[in-house]
Amino acid sequence: MISPKGNKGIAMFTYRSVRNPEASACARPALEATLLSCLTLAAACAPSSNETPGVTSAAGEVADQPVEADHFVPSTPENLNWGWFPIDKEPVLRMQSGETVRVNTVTHVGAGQNEDPVTYLTGLGIPRDEIPQDVLDFWATRDGRPREGRSGHVITGPIHVEGAEPGDVLEIEILSIETRVPWGVNSTSARGGVFSTSYPGYAEGDPALDIPPGTRHVIRTGEVDGREVAFFSDDIQVPLAPFMGILAVAPDPVVGQPGVTVPGVQGSRPPGPFGGNLDVKDLKAGTTVQLPVFHPGALFYVGDGHGAQGDGEVSGTAIEQSLTGTFRLTVNKDRTIAGPRAENDDHYILMGIDLDLDRAARHAVWEVVNFLVEEKGLTPARALSLASIAVDFRISEVVDLTQVVSGFIPKDVFLR
Repeated sequence: MISPKGNKGIAMFTYRSVRNPEASACARPALEATLLSCLTLAAACAPSSNETPGVTSAAGEVADQPVEADHFVPSTPENLNWGWFPIDKEPVLRMQSGETVRVNTVTHVGAGQNEDPVTYLTGLGIPRDEIPQDVLDFWATRDGRPREGRSGHVITGPIHVEGAEPGDVLEIEILSIETRVPWGVNSTSARGGVFSTSYPGYAEGDPALDIPPGTRHVIRTGEVDGREVAFFSDDIQVPLAPFMGILAVAPDPVVGQPGVTVPGVQGSRPPGPFGGNLDVKDLKAGTTVQLPVFHPGALFYVGDGHGAQGDGEVSGTAIEQSLTGTFRLTVNKDRTIAGPRAENDDHYILMGIDLDLDRAARHAVWEVVNFLVEEKGLTPARALSLASIAVDFRISEVVDLTQVVSGFIPKDVFLR
């Protein structure tokens, strides 16, 4: 049975069956190769910073074993970045095109606050033994990390992919996404999300003013009938569909965060041609993301794990959760693209990104039309016609300064 568990006014719920958040303390980076054999002992072991409980497929089913990979990048302090994408940092890993890598990520919740993580997270009702050591280690290094022009995400990287050069395309095949802990946090605030004062329409009388600033909801996650779910309340369960909110390459050095004039600093909040904080919930296991390359080696970054999110991410956050992703990184020298694209078994996904939502929508339509012309041989007029009758355009996020509209072209309309 699921039952409410109150804690200092924070919404908390217990659950019937939960995979151990991170298996044993024996699972340090040097022992990653023993992950498969250690998993059988996971339920009896204490949480670790580098091991993960299981694999969630694109459909949300829980697999028995994690996906193996050629390389592993732990979320130790030297591998983490706070709120930006440095273009001159020494890579945390150098790998060949076509190889695979497992990457641990850390949510910013607990790692980015001024209060120490144990006090902050246990104050929300999260048990001490469910706080990854990575969070504590990163927080201890915060004072030495510059903040000007940066956002709040904690990001793993960069990973250098041999052979990648400016003008190439980095293909990121998402093989698996795994939850590291059985909890996540969603924040709602009249000062964040679509009700933020940053956006038009915020005024006295706005219903957003009835939402107390800084409201946080701790949401337990676990397994029910072979599927991972989020226990939102006694009466509401949300299927878990984990994905990385941030998938990025090192940006063009002339790109800067809107409204911030710090030379050479690309904050992690606004997405752009380099990818970044796209928050497109469909970029999950089974999807391949394509990003243009701006620097030798591409310099791949990943983070901002989300356990579940609706289109728009309207409160300003999703279920913010520490995740592990397994990726195949491949350099494609046969095409050139201007911004992020994606593809899964059912759709081609084209994205429009702009500070203005209307312009983002137009940009998404333009990207779809260009794709249909270049890849499918349609005339521009026929491409626009097909876009109008067969392509779904969805607001992926509206809370990151630059906003993302995604066009989903169904593959089944093409007979060959």
